[in-house]
Amino acid sequence: MADKKSSEIIVPQQGGVVRNMVNQLKLIFRLLGDRRVSILAKFVPLGAFAYLLMPADLAPNVVLPVIGMVDDAAILWLGTYIFTELCPPEVVSEHMKALAGNMNSSDADNDDVVDGETSEVKE
Repeated sequence: MADKKSSEIIVPQQGGVVRNMVNQLKLIFRLLGDRRVSILAKFVPLGAFAYLLMPADLAPNVVLPVIGMVDDAAILWLGTYIFTELCPPEVVSEHMKALAGNMNSSDADNDDVVDGETSEVKE
């Protein structure tokens, strides 16, 4: 039971959906370039991306138009999720900390915020 808690990686949510997706993509690319990650595990996100480019789908758009589009997104999400689970937890944690450090340093540069009040001017 203690092993399961120690292997969980908690990522603080910073920013919106788009920022989280960009960070997930950065994590995937960093893990793909890391030599400590198994070569076989690296085939999972590459296969998910190849499925996105394939002209044939599991659910054809003609029969089920909405499901035909959603299955591509589901395969991409599942591929990236399985890939991060197959990677060594300490490697994923190391890359997540590096990405979080990059995010915090860019947020620290935005200290130019000035508090103020507005008032309506009647002409």
